Amino acid sequence: MSSLSTLSSSVRLEQGCWFKGERKIRVVADKRVKRPSSISFRVSANSAEKDIRIGLLGASGYTGAEVRFIVRLLANHPHFGVTLMTADRKAGQSMDSVFPHLRAQKLPRLISVKDADFSTVDALFCCLPHGTTQEIIKGLPSALKIVDLSADFRLRDISEYEEWYGQPHKAVELQKDVVYGLTELLRDGIKKARLVANPGCYPTSVQLPLVPLLKANLIKHENIIIDAKSGVSGAGRGAKEANLYSEIAEGISSYGVTRHRHVPEIEQGLSDVTQSKVTVSFTPHLMPMIRGMQSTIYVEMAPGVRTEDLYQQLKSSYEDEEFVKVLEEGVVPRTHNVRGSNYCFMNVFPDRIPGRAIIISVIDNLVKGASGQALQNLNIMLGLPETTGLLHQPLFP
Repeated sequence: MSSLSTLSSSVRLEQGCWFKGERKIRVVADKRVKRPSSISFRVSANSAEKDIRIGLLGASGYTGAEVRFIVRLLANHPHFGVTLMTADRKAGQSMDSVFPHLRAQKLPRLISVKDADFSTVDALFCCLPHGTTQEIIKGLPSALKIVDLSADFRLRDISEYEEWYGQPHKAVELQKDVVYGLTELLRDGIKKARLVANPGCYPTSVQLPLVPLLKANLIKHENIIIDAKSGVSGAGRGAKEANLYSEIAEGISSYGVTRHRHVPEIEQGLSDVTQSKVTVSFTPHLMPMIRGMQSTIYVEMAPGVRTEDLYQQLKSSYEDEEFVKVLEEGVVPRTHNVRGSNYCFMNVFPDRIPGRAIIISVIDNLVKGASGQALQNLNIMLGLPETTGLLHQPLFP
C-alpha cells in the first residue's frame, strides 16, 4: 500500500504535470500542519495500476455503481483502482453490459462473491442488501479496510436490529469494532477504524443539522418532527410494482409511516449526543424524481433561544467543512443544487409558532447519502485527504 496511507486528512491534492498514461500529483501540506512543503509521487491513470486496490461487493445495484459514485467517481481518484467487483446475479458479465455509461472504463468482469479472492484487494466497499452482509464481512481478512453501505452494522443494539430488520444479527462479535461513519461529526473514530458503517441517507440529512444544535442545548429533545422526501432511486434497482413509472409519476406517496427502518438509526445518533433517549416523529415520502432528498425538520427551541442562535451555531459548526454548507440567511435549500455531489446544504427559519424553528437540509441521496460519503470515509481510513475524488460540483440543470 502507498506510503500516502500515513498522511493526515489535513493535506490537499493539487494536480501537477501530465504524462502519457500517468499523472503527477503534488501533495501540499495544510498551513496549519507542520509538514514538508511538498511531496511528489506518480500515479498511473490505469485503474489496475493505481496504488490502492479496491473491491466492490454488490456492484450492480444503485448503491454500488451509481452513475457518478462509486465506480464512476473512482475513475478520477488518484490512488484507488477497482480490481475486484462482485454481483451474483450478473456474474460473468462485463460492467458495461450492466451499466453502459461505464463503457470507457477498464474494469474487471463481475464475479460471484464465492469466487472472489479478497487477498488481491486492500479495501472494500460493501454494497450488498441488508441481511446478507454480516456473514460475508465476518469471513473477510482482518487486514482489510471496509466501508459497509448496508444497515447491517449501523445499530449498536442487536435486539433493536432484530426488531426493525426482522432477522437475527449474524456477526455480533464484530459490532465492538464498528465505527458509525457520519464523517463530519465522527471522523476521529473513522481514522482508526477497520470497519465503518456508512450512514443511511435520511439519517445523514437529519443528523447533520440536529446534532450540533442538540449538543449546544439550543433545542429541546422532545417534539422533533421530520418530514422527509426522497427520489425513487433510494428504493434500489429491484423491479417493484410500487416503483413503476405509472405508479410514481405525477404523485407523492408516504411510506414506512411510523415504521421506517431509519428511525432507530436517527434516534441512536441523537440520543448519543443528549445522553438520554430521543424519540422523533419521522415520515418519509417518495417523490417523482430520480434522485435527491430533503428533510424538513420542526423543532422547539430551548427557553430564551432565538432562530438566529440556531443559525449561528450551524454556521460555526460547519464553517471549515467542505461538504456541509449553511446557506445565507433566508435562502431556501433545493435538491437541484446538490444533485450529483457530496454536498449537504442547510438553513434554518423561524416558525410562525413562537418558540419553534424550521430546518431544511438537502442532499443527493446517492452521493452524500450513500457512495460519496462512503468514499469520504475510506479516504480518511487510509490517511488521504477526505475530499480526494469528491470535489465534483453539483449538476445543474
